[in-house]
Amino acid sequence: MAAEPASWYAPERSLSASSFQSVVDMWNHRVGSTPDGDAMTFRSRGAWSTYTWRDADERVRRIANALLAFGLEPEQRCCILSRTRVEWILCDMAILSAAGATTTIYPSSTPAECAYIIDHCGAVLVFAEDDSQVAKLQGVRDRIPNVKRVVVIDGHPSSDGWVQTLAMLEVEGREHALAHPGALAEASEALTPDSLATLIYTSGTTGEPKGVMLSHDAWVYEAEAMDMLGVMSPADKQYLFLPLAHVFAKVMQVAFIRLGIPTVVDGDTDTLLDHLAEQRPTWMGAVPRIFEKAYNAILRGVEESSPAKRRVFHWALGVGREVSRIRQQGREPTGLLKLKHAMADRLVFSAIKAKFGGRIRFFISGGAPLSREIAEFFHACDLLVLEGYGLTESAAASCVNEPDSFRFGTVGKPVPGCELKLAEDGEILLRSRGVMQGYYNDPEATAEALTPDGWLKTGDIGVLLPSGHLQITDRKKALIITAGGKNVAPAHFESLLKARCPYVGHVVMHGDARPYCTALVTLDPETVGAWAAREGLSARPEDWPKLDVLRALVQCHVDEVNRQLPSYETVKKFAILDEDFTLENGLLTPSLKVKRKVVEARYQRILDAFYEGSLEELEA
Repeated sequence: MAAEPASWYAPERSLSASSFQSVVDMWNHRVGSTPDGDAMTFRSRGAWSTYTWRDADERVRRIANALLAFGLEPEQRCCILSRTRVEWILCDMAILSAAGATTTIYPSSTPAECAYIIDHCGAVLVFAEDDSQVAKLQGVRDRIPNVKRVVVIDGHPSSDGWVQTLAMLEVEGREHALAHPGALAEASEALTPDSLATLIYTSGTTGEPKGVMLSHDAWVYEAEAMDMLGVMSPADKQYLFLPLAHVFAKVMQVAFIRLGIPTVVDGDTDTLLDHLAEQRPTWMGAVPRIFEKAYNAILRGVEESSPAKRRVFHWALGVGREVSRIRQQGREPTGLLKLKHAMADRLVFSAIKAKFGGRIRFFISGGAPLSREIAEFFHACDLLVLEGYGLTESAAASCVNEPDSFRFGTVGKPVPGCELKLAEDGEILLRSRGVMQGYYNDPEATAEALTPDGWLKTGDIGVLLPSGHLQITDRKKALIITAGGKNVAPAHFESLLKARCPYVGHVVMHGDARPYCTALVTLDPETVGAWAAREGLSARPEDWPKLDVLRALVQCHVDEVNRQLPSYETVKKFAILDEDFTLENGLLTPSLKVKRKVVEARYQRILDAFYEGSLEELEA
């Protein structure tokens, strides 16, 4: 008889006490231990440059001293409004070193969104990336009265002194350090594990975002947990392109400080593949959309190749799938299969791996659910994607698959020091030093999210396997209950269709209180554009939903997915939309999650039309 799934997981490796008082303490230890080691590689004037830990620390100290001269008080908030770049990390560490707290803002945020966060957290200073970001702030200046100064990283000062450049700030910092040589050390040493380090505002798929308060100890804990896993070392090279405004990237930041891992810091996603080939990292964190796009691009290239090359690819993929199954059991291929795999690697997989630099040991996927089929596809191509799980409210990393202990379709085991249990309704509860202090100025929401004994109610539904691996089945609030009383997890159908159909960009399953499930589908512009060109059809995306041949193509994949599901989980009707979901049209959050409620509201007319005269089709 198979073992019953578990409902509780206590950490095998304890992390009850911190080795550092603060993130600043951890930073200073790293600088003192390996001052001449490579810390961060970045683009400057079109060429790659590298800071040693000593180089980075010198700039951090100048900026931090300037903040003390400015009059920054303990736990006062400073915002960073910038894409991921080396200065983001320098400014963050400077804010913390001066005993302040960093509030993160996505560079894609609108002026109104910026104003809300800045005003809500009471920020007194904002670091802005360039003049375009400063312009957002200038436009809402009357709504952010607490901001006394804006520091622009790449831009120009204002005539009234409200905006100054980072270079000007560093000059002030150098002068303050000379006049007050012990001030910075005094501010840093006053930090405690419970001192506020970071305010990260949730993406806000519904309602206004909430400010998640994360302490210094939360980040120190995350760094220690990553260290204890033992899967990364200073011999590695990380590529950090994820937005540092997001909690996932922040974990990558504190991990490389703790472990001393040389890290490429470059948030330019337009040049990602070119820069990966140049820098050749050994591991990288990414969101599922990156892997979905890469998967579609690989399949698109196969379709556009000659019949002979297509046959070779599918042969190699078949061999890779056999090897993947063996490796998932903790074994290695032998004999003829080992020889066939070496040939498949030479003919096919090596070219795919070269796109990512050719040295990747593993990827870590987080921020949203990853399709099991896509993870298995990449593993068959000799690229390991390890899915992890966590919330902003838990300082991200709470569970993760490990290179020697992974199960596709799960988010891995709890990291050291993280307890996990399931409530009676299957909701995942987490407890660790990484759990937030609460929502800023929102005691009611805090009480709803945290139990009196410190458990975080995640809002996710899951199953804990006997092996200790956690499987997420859906969001508690996203669960569809049809008019027939059937519970449907929309993520299951959505992930299956995206994995099966390379033409699909996004999928939103609908059906709560409806007689059956339907779906809204967007198309992947690159994949469909290439297909349309080959077929001699319109290159205009607005024309694609009208193409019967394209609808029939998507319908085939919908039918294929439906055949795997019970009737009540199938999609009876779907519509192809004339636009993809993007940040610009307001249908994605900055972390690239679909705003379900916003999508359903925008396309309410289409959804209602699915059910006209359909009451007789009520599911039993």
